[in-house]
Amino acid sequence: MNAYPYVKNIEHEKVLKIADQVNAEAGQVVSKTLAQNDFVSVTLFAFAKEIGTHDSIGDAMVTVMEGTGKFVVDGKEYILNQGETLVMPAKKPHSVHAVEAFKMMLVVIFPLEQD
Repeated sequence: MNAYPYVKNIEHEKVLKIADQVNAEAGQVVSKTLAQNDFVSVTLFAFAKEIGTHDSIGDAMVTVMEGTGKFVVDGKEYILNQGETLVMPAKKPHSVHAVEAFKMMLVVIFPLEQD
């Protein structure tokens, strides 16, 4: 293990099922941050409810690992199933809804120069 792990909160040098690393009960949203710095954020989420409209200064790429989620980006709805990915552009309002309980990985790439 590195003295300073760049990837945290997950075992190193072990084969894992990534979707098993986070779980949510009814009415919860649970997250686990795997990496975070000024340029990138990688977070696992388990959803059993919704997250209201918000935006990000970076491009947000979601990949559904299990279940089905609905994403509303700038007023347009997208339904994602297991294995599907969507990029939500920076500064566009978006929300996340659990069509059914689902899990996703979120990767946000931040601009080199932030306002």
